[in-house]
Amino acid sequence: MGTKRHFRVWRGDQQGGEIEDYDVEVNEGEVVLDIIHRLQATQTPDLACRWNCKAGKCGSCSMEINGKPKLGCMTRMSTFEEDETVTITPLRAFPVIRDLVTDVSFNYEKARETPAFAPPEGVAPGQYRMQQVDVERSQEFRKCIECYLCQNTCHVVRDHEENKAAFAGPRFFIRAAELDMHPLDAREDRKEYAQAHQGLGYCNITKCCTEVCPEHIKITDNAIIPMKERVVDRRYDPLVWLGRKIFRRDELEHAGSGRGGESMAPSTSTGVTGVAAGTPYSSARGPEAPAVRDDGRMDVAELLLPQQGGPSPFGDDQEFPLPPGGLVYNHPSPDKDEADPH
Repeated sequence: MGTKRHFRVWRGDQQGGEIEDYDVEVNEGEVVLDIIHRLQATQTPDLACRWNCKAGKCGSCSMEINGKPKLGCMTRMSTFEEDETVTITPLRAFPVIRDLVTDVSFNYEKARETPAFAPPEGVAPGQYRMQQVDVERSQEFRKCIECYLCQNTCHVVRDHEENKAAFAGPRFFIRAAELDMHPLDAREDRKEYAQAHQGLGYCNITKCCTEVCPEHIKITDNAIIPMKERVVDRRYDPLVWLGRKIFRRDELEHAGSGRGGESMAPSTSTGVTGVAAGTPYSSARGPEAPAVRDDGRMDVAELLLPQQGGPSPFGDDQEFPLPPGGLVYNHPSPDKDEADPH
């Protein structure tokens, strides 16, 4: 049996509204979204709330809980005191449609304005090849679930409506940073475009967007600040300016993070064959073999996590490298006849 808790929920639409009080039963292990569903089932069937997965992966149930932007499905009731009043309001940076549902079409307009991925010339879909080190550079930004909590909490748009036309916001700064780090993106002006057309200069790196991100993306430290630094380097660094005047673009193999010839040495990894051979990538670092013990074996590292996963399918006494007979996959030989299926 649960306990009665006091909630205050904003009710209204575009014309206005007010906060209404409710006493709702709360059970162990529930989240704020569970309480909203119970309110809909027992007291206010017309309460509007946007939600979908209830697993923190769709970003639909964005709201403000006690004044802080959060996901309703990821905010546990156990984080509040038993006698604490929980106030639930819609996102304040966007127009209210009804109750807790806001119009976030501003973000989709900015998404359409963001230049899309530009594939390299002469490389067709299915032939893209990337080094793992390049994948890891931008993998963090791919975790974004587009909950728009960062957009909501950014004071550039939250406190200044007039800035919306010229400011894309943190969500699209990480999109620009992700594409700028992509070794196969052919556009060379991601940084300059973000500065000139997305309002990168408006951001004064207060890190409020990072604090509210449910995916714990380091938006400011890993995306916005590096983008700002690269814009300044390319525009004001006298050595970079001089180098770009003296050398042709195809000669600047190691001069920065540009595209189309800058830091785009062909792959030299062992075993790269077929369409992957010679595909450019951004890191000039060669392949590195793992450390090997004196007995010719590698150490098996153990990763300790707060919540352990299932047992290894290989057993607890597995050692590496595996004997040839234990391998289930063999890389095709480059000189083997492709017509021979065996």
